[in-house]
Amino acid sequence: MIYTITFNPALDYIAQVEDFKIGEINRTKTETILPGGKGLNVSIVLKNLGIENTALGFISGFTGEELKRKMEAQGVKTDFVKVKEGITRINVKISSMNEKKVEETALNGVGPLITENDIEVLMEKLQKMSTNDLVILSGSIPKNIDNTIYEKICKNLNEKGITFIVDSTQELLMNVLKYHPFLIKPNKDELEETLNCKISTKEDIIQSAKELKKLGAQNVLVSLGNDGALLLTKEDKTYYSKAPKGQVVNTVGSGDSMVAGFLAGYHQTKDYEVALKTGVATGSASAFSTRLATKEDVELLLSQL
Repeated sequence: MIYTITFNPALDYIAQVEDFKIGEINRTKTETILPGGKGLNVSIVLKNLGIENTALGFISGFTGEELKRKMEAQGVKTDFVKVKEGITRINVKISSMNEKKVEETALNGVGPLITENDIEVLMEKLQKMSTNDLVILSGSIPKNIDNTIYEKICKNLNEKGITFIVDSTQELLMNVLKYHPFLIKPNKDELEETLNCKISTKEDIIQSAKELKKLGAQNVLVSLGNDGALLLTKEDKTYYSKAPKGQVVNTVGSGDSMVAGFLAGYHQTKDYEVALKTGVATGSASAFSTRLATKEDVELLLSQL
């Protein structure tokens, strides 16, 4: 089984407003409520691509129950830890046309209080996993959780011989490389931020990926936005894929979609080049739509690569 872990999931309330004004009553043109969180995005796209998986994480209150319902309505299995204090956060995202340009405003909630006991419940779930399972750790963590939690989880998974993928940055990422994640997926900006360097050329990207590989990552997938993606494999082979052509509508979730697409491609073929192209097509499919990538979207874009 494939598992995703999202420490601070949310219900995303997404609204379009004609001309948003602070301090006044604004009426929406459209509004949508969707599950939010990097791991949840990966789960949804994997399911869209025909791969069963289970979403793990922490939920609380009536918003947590709604989040669970929405995930299961999309066919994703869930095994969330229910937290006692607080509620699953609501993130408000406002898209407004002001002075002939689109402006986006976000108000992100804090989320529930996750205790040591809650963490232990999650760790118990990990203890029941086997070497046939795969775990995807995505995103940031709430402020009330110690930033060594990723390291603790990856150490546990490594000791059990369980394959895992990490999509995070800075300290959360650097501290787990010694446990040899199967895949990490920084973008160009995150490479610069994590390694404290300036990247200008393709050679710089490859060199930075090699640095992360030396520190323990098995495969490094670098997202390059409109320029596609580059993959450095554990065999030190470098692959590049251009991005398909299309109109970018929304980049939220496109990186998570790339992870899901890469995993789907590799799961089905064990071929890194196919996995890379599937990842790029899947990330682009989400970027070119108001929803996350579907199998039909991906197959259409793959024909361009």
